[in-house]
Amino acid sequence: MPDPLQMTPHDQYNQELIQQVHPPDWTNPRPDGRYNLVVIGAGTAGLVTAAGAAGLGAKVSLIERQFMGGDCLNTGCVPSKAIIRSAKAIHNLSQCQPLGIELNQESISADFSQIMQRMRRLRSEISHHDSARRFQELGVDVFLGEARFLDRQTIEVDQQQLTFKKAVIATGARPAIPPITGIEETGYLTNETVFSLTTLPKRLAVIGAGPIGCELAQAFARFGSKVTLIQADAQILPKEDPEAVQILEHQFKADGIDLILNAKTTRASLVDQEKQLTIESGGQTLQLNVDEILVATGRTPNVEGLHLEQAGIKYDPHSGIQVNDFLRTTNPSVYSAGDACSRLKFTHSADFQARLVIGNALFHGRGKASQLLIPWCTYTDPEIAHVGLYEHEAKEQGIAVKTFTQKFDSVDRAILDSETEGFVKIHVKQGSDKILGATIVAAHAGELISEITLAMKSGTRLKKLANVIHPYPTQADAIRKIGDQFNRTRLTPFLKSLLNQWLSWTR
Repeated sequence: MPDPLQMTPHDQYNQELIQQVHPPDWTNPRPDGRYNLVVIGAGTAGLVTAAGAAGLGAKVSLIERQFMGGDCLNTGCVPSKAIIRSAKAIHNLSQCQPLGIELNQESISADFSQIMQRMRRLRSEISHHDSARRFQELGVDVFLGEARFLDRQTIEVDQQQLTFKKAVIATGARPAIPPITGIEETGYLTNETVFSLTTLPKRLAVIGAGPIGCELAQAFARFGSKVTLIQADAQILPKEDPEAVQILEHQFKADGIDLILNAKTTRASLVDQEKQLTIESGGQTLQLNVDEILVATGRTPNVEGLHLEQAGIKYDPHSGIQVNDFLRTTNPSVYSAGDACSRLKFTHSADFQARLVIGNALFHGRGKASQLLIPWCTYTDPEIAHVGLYEHEAKEQGIAVKTFTQKFDSVDRAILDSETEGFVKIHVKQGSDKILGATIVAAHAGELISEITLAMKSGTRLKKLANVIHPYPTQADAIRKIGDQFNRTRLTPFLKSLLNQWLSWTR
């Protein structure tokens, strides 16, 4: 079994990373009296909470059993986006001929070893932001080791007892492994192990087509793997807008990804040194032989081993720590933030939940998690970004909506960029221009969605977006065009006739 405190390969970049996020020579401090705040878990939620509280003068301790930085730095956002950048570059090169560019070499190939080395180098360079020593310099007592509650106001770590006025559980989540017969014996990858690869698998099966599965399936396909993406639902990214997903599924097929939908993987086994999956789909049983299996079927909160019962904290092994809208647990002195308690498992969600916890725990604030407006993006190519309500969610809540859509094939910059596959879709409350939600499918949807998020957060209505001057030409101009669409619906037949008369006089 691999050492949970090591990262492979053992090159200079991973060694530099370990020195930052779990130094082998680290000596835990001696607890000095009662802490204003004890934070368990040094992922995004824990780091933001600890740094913010310490910056405000609180006496803070931070406990991490594995790697400072959590999933985001070590096995999530940072490494995945590094290799996605390489995958997009190789795809852009393969598509450059229509732009009038001829490459001298006959073929384009990915050097997977160099791609992964670049990722490890960049990850190690970023890691100092989350390092144990940096947080020590911020005035935080950093403890490396397993934490467990002894009672309602005491935590033990490294055979030392830490007493607290308030505590925060920010232990994150880990990959959820489905009950597939033989999967453990056959062997598989998750997001926690896939970034240790140094050799590109020729054939890769990805079980689960959520954001992690889709992003990595496309990246590995563009590197040259023969990828099969297996999904239990009728579409990939089952929570997303079907029209948006249809565009992405079309691109996946162009990338050479085989999609098996409405599928259940029932068995994994080793056959002649190959990994074989048995899949049931459409009333048929399929056998798929691959070199590696990547499991991406969701996340499970890390709640085991904390002895939460001894602190009077209720939890569920599947949904995580039970919290109210103020992120307080059933123990009034203990809060939780991030993947350990949240339905939305995003780095930026954890960040802003942590900010709420600081105010609520230390200053008797009343900030509510339900009031956070959280956008998200799946970083495939094209990207799919969303904020607010989907149309079906609004209808389920009894809210009538009107939807405005601007396709990028009518946006000049998208045409010039040859990035016309996609759209901006904005939902407003029927009879008004109050924005309820939006979905964007575009090469840089994650960048574009923030303008709509800002409008929703500030109460800016759709008609006002028509008056926001955008530089020409930009793909963001699609958002202004939707504002124009709404304003045209406000013209009555009488006003339209007057406008037409005026236009005829001015010709």
